[in-house]
This record gives sequence, structure tokens and C-alpha cells, in this order.
Amino acid sequence: MNSILYIGMDVHKDDYTLCCYSFEKDELLYRQKIGPYYKMILKYLEQVRKSRSDEVEFICGYEAGCLGYSLYHQLTDHGIKCVILAPSTMGVTNTNRIKTDKRDAGNIARCLAFGTYNEVFVPTEEDGTVKEYIRMRDDQKKALKIIKQQILSFVLRHGYRFDGGRNYWTKKHVTWLKSLALGGTLQESLDEYLITYDYLADKVERLDKRIEELASHERYQKNVKKLSCLIGVRTFTALSALVELGDFNRFAKADHLAAFLGLVPSEDSSGGKQKRGGITKAGNSHLRRLLIESAQSYARGAIGHKSLDLKRRQSGNDPQVIAYADKANERLRRKFYRMTLKNGANRNVAVTAVARELACFMWGLMTDNVA
Repeated sequence: MNSILYIGMDVHKDDYTLCCYSFEKDELLYRQKIGPYYKMILKYLEQVRKSRSDEVEFICGYEAGCLGYSLYHQLTDHGIKCVILAPSTMGVTNTNRIKTDKRDAGNIARCLAFGTYNEVFVPTEEDGTVKEYIRMRDDQKKALKIIKQQILSFVLRHGYRFDGGRNYWTKKHVTWLKSLALGGTLQESLDEYLITYDYLADKVERLDKRIEELASHERYQKNVKKLSCLIGVRTFTALSALVELGDFNRFAKADHLAAFLGLVPSEDSSGGKQKRGGITKAGNSHLRRLLIESAQSYARGAIGHKSLDLKRRQSGNDPQVIAYADKANERLRRKFYRMTLKNGANRNVAVTAVARELACFMWGLMTDNVA
């Protein structure tokens, strides 16, 4: 029977630090720093193999970070088993607050050996490319948000206030901004800001149209339509969930998905005392943010009311799916109003609680647990 060596890899853009852990000796072996090339990892593994008298099997692992999935694919393509570890789930074996690359590599190796980690899901090539496109669009959206804030601050610094209240970035507001006559260099500054705003606004609109096209592909269309039956979940959020999570069936229960997204309460209990804190924020932060944004929609509207837009999105789905989504929408609206109006909960706490249950209902739709 082959013995197993667990290879912890602390990877950076400029170098990799490797070490092995073996249950037989219960120690870290063969520590080495190498250049940032997967071929040097293969050479390192071959050297370790030659130094052993028995047959060995390697299990390599590194923390999710700057390399994405590239190193994973490079090693698995050469027959080496590789795991990407979610940093927020790793068991900590280094408790003396001394952090070095060698210690980090050792911690990763021990986590691999004892199973004290959650594995990062590696998407298919098609899902991965769509995921990168969606995240690129998100970066452009963030840039648009920043330029909006800069323009508002600029005009306020120079004594100009919009008489339309807080209805910013409507057609009327943008027309008002473009009508301002500051004169001189100040006018040049405002014009440059507005040129950037127009460019980014047009770009985000164009990217959103492209995402609609991607969502209409046969691979995603049916499931996007299912998820869009939920209030606050439109094409962008639905497609993001599909490419970020992949197969929903890998979560045995809906609660497991909520925990993966970091939407469950943290806990610090000892003895007879139980203390619950804020959400753990472990796992996929991108999708967690989108779900919380979607949950904001349940803070508006009457319980049981279906807008024309929601009816349009639900059209064409199975009656059972629509009934399940309607039940979810009503339950989540009731939950928000009960928490805020009856129990006096903080609005953000209520929205987060709704987001947690929204993730569970999405799991139900994607795993056909809609009874």
C-alpha cells in the first residue's frame, strides 16, 4: 500500500514555499523555497519520490489567492492530486503568532493531512470564463460608483446643490450636472468627470446586455429562469450563483449552502454559556454580497403582491416552480416585516436573515426540492 505525503504550498507571485507532512513521522519534511513555476513543483516532487524507499502518493494544496485555479489545473493535468483550501475554514496549528512562509506551508500541509479545511470548488472551463466576465463587469460597476461619488463631492465642494432632493443619477439630475457653468479650470474638471461617467455608464450597460446573452445559452437558460422567479433575483444574480456555485447538489442541505456563503451566525460558546455573534462571512464573499443586495427587495411591497416584472420573469416556468417561488417570496417578506416591525430588529440584521433564507430557497429550486 502506498504511503501518502501531504504537500503544503505557500504560493506567492514571486516564489513558492513547499514542505511535506507524513503521518508516519508526524513531522514536516523537505522544506524548500522555489521559483513560481509549476515545473519546479514537479521537479521537487520527483526529488522527494527518489529520496523515499517506498512508493508514495502526493496530495498537494494551496490557499485560494492570487493564482486562482491556474496552478490547480497545471498540476492535475500532470496527474498530481491538488486541492485549493478556503483560508477562512482552515484549522490553525500555528498559535504563537509567528508568521513565515515556511510556517504557512507547514500549516497547509497539516490541514491537508487532518482534513481541517473546506475545499474550494473548481468550476468547469465554461463556468470559469463566464465567472471572470461577471466579476470584470462588477469591477466596472465599482468604478462607476466611485466616479459618481467623486462628482457629487466635487459639485458640493463648490456650493452647488441639486433641487431634486436625493434623487441622484436620474435623467433630470444628469441634465442638471451637465448644465452647470462653473467656468475656467473648474468647468474642465467637471467635464472630465462627466466624460468618465458617461463612458462607464455606457460600458456597464453594454456588459449587462452581454450577460443577458450569456444567460440565454442552453447551459444556463432554464436555471436562470427558475431562479428569476424569486423577488430580487434577476439575470445577473442568477447567472452569478450558477457559475460561482456550480452543482448545487454538492450541498447536502440548504443550511450547508447558507454556511458556505458565510450567512449563518457565528458562535462562541463554552460550558453552559452560549454566545452568538454576527454572520461568519466565510466562503464566497462575491455571491454573499449579491444575495444581501437581492434581499433588500423584500423590504418593499405588500405581502403576496406580484409586480408585472416578476410575473414576466415567472412566465414559462413549471407551475410547481412558480408556486414554490411564490411561497418563498411571501415567507421572506413576512419575515422581514415581522423582524423589523414586530420584534424591532435592526434593518440590516433582518435583511441578512432574509438573505440566508433566500439562499436556502435557491438551493431548493436548483435541487428540485420544491415540494
